[in-house]
Parts: sequence; C-alpha cells; structure tokens
Amino acid sequence: MAKETDIGTTGTMQQHTHAHTHNPKETKAISNRLAKAIGHLEAVKTMVEDNRDCCEVLVQLAAVKSALNSTGKLILKQHISHCIVDAVEHGDSQAIEDLNRAIDQFVK
Repeated sequence: MAKETDIGTTGTMQQHTHAHTHNPKETKAISNRLAKAIGHLEAVKTMVEDNRDCCEVLVQLAAVKSALNSTGKLILKQHISHCIVDAVEHGDSQAIEDLNRAIDQFVK
C-alpha cells in the first residue's frame, strides 16, 4: 500500500497507509488554475509597483482571492469524493480529523 504523509492534529507527521490515486486530469486542472492565479497575482504586484490606482488594485486582488477560493473548493470536493471516501472504506479515522482541521484553516 502507498503511504501518504501529512501533518496531524498535533502538528506531527501522520502516515496514512490506505492506497488511493488522484485523477491526473483533475490534478492538471487544479495546477492550471493555480498557475493562472499566480500570473494574475504577479500582474497585481506590477500594478502596485507602477503606482496604479488603489481601487483598481483592490478589485484585482479580489479577483485573485476569488480564484484561490474557487480552486480551494474544487480541491475540497475532490478530496472528499476520492481521498475521504477511500479513507473511510479503509477505516482511516485520522483522515477525517485532518480534513476537519484543513477546513478550519481554509475558511478562516
């Protein structure tokens, strides 16, 4: 079985011993979304360096935040659909605890 490592609720590394895979097309789509958000954020940085209007910068920052939140929701949906379902099937209750902690951090 493959091992997946992450940080547990105590801040220590946890090993999940259930085997699951991520859909390569979904992974690529998420990677593409993040690349676009990074590009957009770089453009906002340039706007600041060019002394663009603060309101314009704020609007563009809002667009970056929206893109990141949208990507986060997609990752969360995929995680629940694949990783959590697999973890439950294999009796990995730590995965549920880790998901709850991640949600708490994501919605701050």
